[in-house]
Formats: sequence, C-alpha cells, structure tokens
Amino acid sequence: MTENTSPPDASGSDASGGISDNGKQLALLNYILYFIGFFVGVTALIGLILAYLKKTDAVEWVQSHFIYQIRTFWIGLLWLVIGGLTSFVFIGYLLIVGWVVWTLVRCVKGVLRLSDNKPIEDPLTWIW
Repeated sequence: MTENTSPPDASGSDASGGISDNGKQLALLNYILYFIGFFVGVTALIGLILAYLKKTDAVEWVQSHFIYQIRTFWIGLLWLVIGGLTSFVFIGYLLIVGWVVWTLVRCVKGVLRLSDNKPIEDPLTWIW
C-alpha cells in the first residue's frame, strides 16, 4: 500500500479526493472569532492563541492569513490602548471608531482572500 504524498491543491482537496487539513478552516474560524470579538472580547484572544499555535502547521498561503490575524490583533490592541488613554478628549473616541473600521476592513479582506484560496499579499502591513 502506498501513501498519498502529493500536495493538496488550493481548494484543500488532496489527490485522492479527500479534504486535507491545510489550516484554511481554522483561519476562517479565527476571522469569525475576531468578528465576534467586537461583542465578546475574549474570542479575539482565543483567535490570537490559535493563530500562534497553528501558523507553522498550515500551508504557506494560509500562514500569511495567520500572520495577518496576529498583526491585526496586536496593532488593534495598540489602537484601543491609545484610544482609551485619550478618550478624555474627543480624539480617543475617533481612534476607537477608526479601530472598528480598520479591523472590520482587515477581517473582511481576509475572509474574501481566504475564500478565493489566495494569500494576504503583505501580511505585515499596518494599513489594510
């Protein structure tokens, strides 16, 4: 009996027709956890931990999503801390609103690229 060692295609199916575990589903779960994190903050932290634990196990194009998710969390936390510290003046509230928009755009972009089986082109970006 020979073992199937052929790499999975971008759709996540291996040559035998089965579904391989390339990390795509977990990356999608992380985006969902980030969306839920707007209402239940701890879910974003769970997503961060999962991204750190699974990024090396995933295929390369999915790794870019995990890196992007990790950066989204830490940069977003920086926005929130600065916004919270400056909330006694109006600018803090603007920063928090900016964080919400920025995070939503990054998560939607990530989900769309993930559903198209595409990597994040520049997962280290601070912008979108």
